[in-house]
Amino acid sequence: MQRAGGTSRLFVDEVIIHVRGGKGGDGCVSFRREKYVPKGGPDGGDGGHGGSVILVAREGLSTLLDLAGRHHYRAPDGRPGSGNNCAGKRGANLLVSVPVGTLVYDATTGVLLKDLVHDGQAVRVARGGRGGRGNAHFATATHQVPREFEPGLPGQERTLRLELKLIADVGLVGLPNAGKSTLLARLTRARPKIADYPFTTKEPQLGIAELPGFRRLVLADLPGLIEGAHEGVGLGDRFLRHIERTRVIVHLVELCPPAGAPPPAEAYRIIRRELEKYSAALAAREELVVGTKLDLTEAPEALRALRVALGRPVRGISGVSGAGLRELLEEMWATVQRVRAAEAAQAPPRLDLGADFETGPPAAVTLDARDAPAAIGDESFAPLPHAGPSEPALPTGIDGPPSRDADVPVPDDDRAPPADDPAPRADLADPDERDDR
Repeated sequence: MQRAGGTSRLFVDEVIIHVRGGKGGDGCVSFRREKYVPKGGPDGGDGGHGGSVILVAREGLSTLLDLAGRHHYRAPDGRPGSGNNCAGKRGANLLVSVPVGTLVYDATTGVLLKDLVHDGQAVRVARGGRGGRGNAHFATATHQVPREFEPGLPGQERTLRLELKLIADVGLVGLPNAGKSTLLARLTRARPKIADYPFTTKEPQLGIAELPGFRRLVLADLPGLIEGAHEGVGLGDRFLRHIERTRVIVHLVELCPPAGAPPPAEAYRIIRRELEKYSAALAAREELVVGTKLDLTEAPEALRALRVALGRPVRGISGVSGAGLRELLEEMWATVQRVRAAEAAQAPPRLDLGADFETGPPAAVTLDARDAPAAIGDESFAPLPHAGPSEPALPTGIDGPPSRDADVPVPDDDRAPPADDPAPRADLADPDERDDR
């Protein structure tokens, strides 16, 4: 299969692309011409099916930059059929890699087609066209020299809008220079830009924190928010989409802000107001409040005042000395586990559809990956028989275009006689054969 790829250098979280499935190959008009075989009959083969465009979620990607420079993706066409009942070659499927957490929208209707949240998850966004039938399919007892054939059908075509929402366990929010990047650098191996001026982080950063006992947490550092971010002030609030999937929000508050900056309690309320204006569901998410820069002289007293002002627990940490970091990690882990347990309890029960549904059709029928039904955005395609040369295996749940052989009615003259028909009578046999017997 062909693959579309590239390199990741910048952060792009929204692109618009145009996809088109390959056209099916035309059927062939051919007649058998062989020595000692007069009037060999039609032997035109079917055209090959066109390739499909498939989006595949990949764990190693974190941006849609690869798709930002190329807006058109077209799968190869199927080859036309040929004589001697030879079917044309199928068009190869075009695999387009996208980051995990990509939402696929139809740009015309705005309908969400698929949410790719697992590594290796795939969705066919443009189905290839069917190959046309050759003239061998049109032969009957009364029409023995058919010159009809079917042209290949065009592939599916649509415009898509891809939107990326990063998937993390914990999202770090706060005013600029609250210590978010410093905390991410201390807890993970990520190396975000750190400086003594605001808005040093201009794009989300991901990091993985390692805990004892082979435990891991995925942390997301978001650009700083300021008052009026929902109206576009500063960097705006468009990066908040990346914490909509996080289970826990860690709200960082600078305990000793510089002159002219809001006091800790007011800084906390500013961010809370921005979260509520962006999404009520996001504001209601589980939250941990953390006071940063505990190594400064006035920080312990400011931490106690902040606890009193907010009326809730506030944990103090220092990114320079490392004070409170281990305890914060354990608290984040416990909170994430509690949220996961609550999500599992609220999940609807899975239906038991029986062993036949899970294991597939009976053993007497042989199917491959192309015969499995695949949910294609907002459509579903049932399995149909297919013909033609074999091709490489597809991702699970992705099937190629079915052949049209299943739709061709069998002429009455070609049907086998019923099993209970009597044997031919001896007096109706060939006279020469009766004399030999």
